[in-house]
Amino acid sequence: QVLPVESGGGLVQAGGSLRLSCAAGGRTFSSYAMGWFRQAPGKEREFVATISRSGGNTAIADSVKGRFTISRDNAKNTVYLQMNSLTAEETALYYCAAHFVTLTAANYRRDDEYEYWGQGTQVAVSS
Repeated sequence: QVLPVESGGGLVQAGGSLRLSCAAGGRTFSSYAMGWFRQAPGKEREFVATISRSGGNTAIADSVKGRFTISRDNAKNTVYLQMNSLTAEETALYYCAAHFVTLTAANYRRDDEYEYWGQGTQVAVSS
């Protein structure tokens, strides 16, 4: 079992960058694929990025490809989301989630695939 806790959100101007972190307590962090999702006001939660257990494989939503990067440090039980060139439309609550896996794949894009969720960190982008 892991308990994701997000941090790093805040207010940024359009075109700016933020780096989100997700610390997942537990002794088996490397047994979990990790994902980032976001939910804007009045909208459904959407997939942003996911990374495999080892960090060797990633998948990124088309809407953020080329601007967002997901990475992880298993020694620190932490996954990161580097977000560049942010737009006002990306104002949302950003969630970190964990999915227990035995494979090295990283294509878990559905939120119902993830067992553990953080409380979210708010990102506000001003135009």
